[in-house]
Amino acid sequence: MGNGLSDQIFPNLPSFQALHIVILGLDCAGKTTVLYRLRFNEFVNTVPTKGFNTEKIKVTLGTGGKSRRKAAFHFWDVGGQEKLRPLWRSYTRCADGIVFVVDSVDAERLEEAKTELHKITRLAENQGVPVLVVANKQDLRNSLPLNEMESSLALGELGNGTPWHLQPACAIIGEGLQEGLEKLYAMIIKRRKTQKAQQKKKR
Repeated sequence: MGNGLSDQIFPNLPSFQALHIVILGLDCAGKTTVLYRLRFNEFVNTVPTKGFNTEKIKVTLGTGGKSRRKAAFHFWDVGGQEKLRPLWRSYTRCADGIVFVVDSVDAERLEEAKTELHKITRLAENQGVPVLVVANKQDLRNSLPLNEMESSLALGELGNGTPWHLQPACAIIGEGLQEGLEKLYAMIIKRRKTQKAQQKKKR
């Protein structure tokens, strides 16, 4: 599910113009729901992803006037079952950003989510790659507050070189996803500017 539409959405868009974003997280966190809410702006009933889903999506960012701009994202939603997690590394190579989806209600698996998040961000090739942590299912009454999630996931220990943002969200209705993308895009652009400045210094 999800592979067929990828290149039909805007076939004339060169791949280098779309930001390469990988959606990761434990199984049943809501990764595919996030992807299809962004793609179709509606809830799509999904089944556990056994491989990956991919979509190219154009998003209008900014609140209005001159600040509004279009950005193209190429999302890769990768299955979160334990046996599939070793494959994550293949998808994060050359990623511009990582979206890590966490179930705000499943307190028992936060430690497992933390382990996987820190494992993928500490890989040498992912050093400095911006991370958007989506605290999904925040609409539910028994969801954990953001400060508890930040602490449980030890986001402050990701390191100075890894910019991150924790975004409360409800993927089913799309609440918080646009704001999260805005933050992720800003972190990616800031990183690119820093990299360009560093390259100029080396010359």
